[in-house]
Amino acid sequence: MTVFGNLKPAGLAALAAGAALLLAACSPTPSTAPDPSASASTPATAGSTITASPSPSASPNTSATVGAVVEGFPQQLLPLMPGAKVVSSSFDKASVPATAALVASITAPTAAVVDYYTKALEGQGFKAVPGEAVGAVASKDFVRGDSETVNLSVVEASGVATFTIGANVAAESAK
Repeated sequence: MTVFGNLKPAGLAALAAGAALLLAACSPTPSTAPDPSASASTPATAGSTITASPSPSASPNTSATVGAVVEGFPQQLLPLMPGAKVVSSSFDKASVPATAALVASITAPTAAVVDYYTKALEGQGFKAVPGEAVGAVASKDFVRGDSETVNLSVVEASGVATFTIGANVAAESAK
């Protein structure tokens, strides 16, 4: 298997898929045009709602939300670290493999986040892949069997660790 830095292609694919899902979920666009009869002093958002824009790479079955764990998210597979605050989450059980991604932040060191998720994933039969970082970003890949992958990336600033964890797993694993 070819190695790209310390990240193997399966991990890179998991990271790319998670990033694509999160970008699709976090790209707000107004769903209605502003009313041309509205006065200039009325905010344009007064009568509009915000929805995620369609993405050519996102499945129509993808559910995503900001600030919460999306309905149906496989919390047993990817548990939220105690004390962490959800930034966004997405889940697509209909895709093959099923994909799930979670972005959260916590007032904790990077090592604590990596340790928590390493224990949680190894307890489910995932094996850590050698490598601890991609450039200056803490990044750890996990594999289970021949086709299930999880990637954890953590960036720490001012005592707050923001982490992204993305998984590509068999649909039956995403419970």
